[in-house]
Amino acid sequence: MTYDEFNAYCGALPATTYVVQWRGSHVWKVGGKVFAIGGWANEGPGFTFKTTELSFEILKDQPGLRPAPYFASRGMKWIQHYAEPGLPDDDLGHYLQESHRIVGLGLSKKKQKALGLG
Repeated sequence: MTYDEFNAYCGALPATTYVVQWRGSHVWKVGGKVFAIGGWANEGPGFTFKTTELSFEILKDQPGLRPAPYFASRGMKWIQHYAEPGLPDDDLGHYLQESHRIVGLGLSKKKQKALGLG
């Protein structure tokens, strides 16, 4: 997945906002909370996203994936896709959508309703 494809995918999810921060990273938020980051990889595109505990355990040791620096070291369940082979684009899209859902569920019920998040 390229950064353009990443940005198009994240931008199509409900109630998202986009900012460039943290040394030029593509940062996507829902309700003001980060759910996906494009950037921070040494070679090629890198993507960071929040996961469930089970997905974190499954993904953390796969080739091209790792616990996300800065996030996972603080006990948060975030994965970074940083190298090949990593995840196929369809699977990466699934995890980006799941990250959006997880972060959205962490918002207050009032904010979820205001943003149109079922």
